[in-house]
Amino acid sequence: MELFKNVNVDWMGKAKYFVTLSLILLALGWISIFRNGGLRYGIDFRGGTLVYVRFSGPPPVDKIRDGLKAAGLANSSIQSISDISNRGPQSDVVIGLEQHGQGDEALDAGKQAILDVLHKTFSTPDAGGKSDFNSVTPSALASFLTQKDPLNLGTAAGDRYNQLAIKLTASRDKDHGGIVTSFDQLKDVEGVTPAVISTLASNFSLGNFTIRNVEVVGPKVGAQLRRQAILATLYALAGMLVYIAFRFEWVYGAAAVIAVFHDVLITLGFFSLFHYEISLTVIAALLTLVGYSMNDTIVIFDRVRENLRLMRREPFPEIVNRSINQTLSRTILTSGLTFLTVLVLYLMGGEVLRAFSFAMVVGVVVGTYSSFGIAAPIVVVWHKYRGQGAAISAGSAAEKRVATARR
Repeated sequence: MELFKNVNVDWMGKAKYFVTLSLILLALGWISIFRNGGLRYGIDFRGGTLVYVRFSGPPPVDKIRDGLKAAGLANSSIQSISDISNRGPQSDVVIGLEQHGQGDEALDAGKQAILDVLHKTFSTPDAGGKSDFNSVTPSALASFLTQKDPLNLGTAAGDRYNQLAIKLTASRDKDHGGIVTSFDQLKDVEGVTPAVISTLASNFSLGNFTIRNVEVVGPKVGAQLRRQAILATLYALAGMLVYIAFRFEWVYGAAAVIAVFHDVLITLGFFSLFHYEISLTVIAALLTLVGYSMNDTIVIFDRVRENLRLMRREPFPEIVNRSINQTLSRTILTSGLTFLTVLVLYLMGGEVLRAFSFAMVVGVVVGTYSSFGIAAPIVVVWHKYRGQGAAISAGSAAEKRVATARR
């Protein structure tokens, strides 16, 4: 499918504008990074504790922040997550605490401190010392049911209460998002009778939040992950440099790697400007963008190589312009569709995928324009530096003068 026919844009004549735009974006991003004291790393890289909490209604972020501050955890990060897949009005919050101290004891202390604040801040007033059904484990619930024996099974209970406890907690977690607001919501669970509902209501309270997950990462593991992420990116760039140098010339490989490196730096700058954290999923997005941008650059370079054989007497910048114009429809189709996809992911994918999709949105745009705005001009400058472009241009001009004289 071809969107444009007979396109004749002088891309190389506008190269200085592309370079100026890139310098502005790089300056803005990296000034922001230096002013903020560096990039913001997630718990994956800096080490600490992440507690995922689900509330039965809109998350009381201010109340959580006040509770953490009162407990001496004012440096904790609180992130609200709106997930369109949630059932009902539940909302999630991620509480992050950077590790202070050394060893596993410090990590366990951080996790327990956050849990203590949550239970103290959101304790149910009428609980009366009852356990929270929304936090009970299947084994603890099975022991409770066996002790109370609401089905009057006696010694014939066997494994019945274990199975019933598993069904009750599965219904709580899968059907009700981890939070039951009324015990009547469990009456349709297989094996549940009014006596079971009555026993649960008499001995359990229903809290308005539940702990969905706890992640703990040590500082040594975080530093190792950060180092491996940097090495993975550098190895990818080095491998692509070797591949393109082998397939084309080394200058094409160098230009492509510089363009991709330029894409990564600008994307990191945007992360600082918009206050997003660098996590493992963001590194995955950056590596995806490295391959995506490189592929677009190779398409243009491949067309340049073909046109060099067909347009030997044309100036090299003209050959590059023609190659970019010939691949323009393909570039807009592939990049445009990819951009729309990641944009929808950014707008509707929820907070968990927000940083990943943001990196993709920025990277697709920057990676597409760097293929013809950065990589191609570098090759043109190199040819001009070697004198090939000038020689070809002079030869072409001489031939035009001869042709004119003959007329």
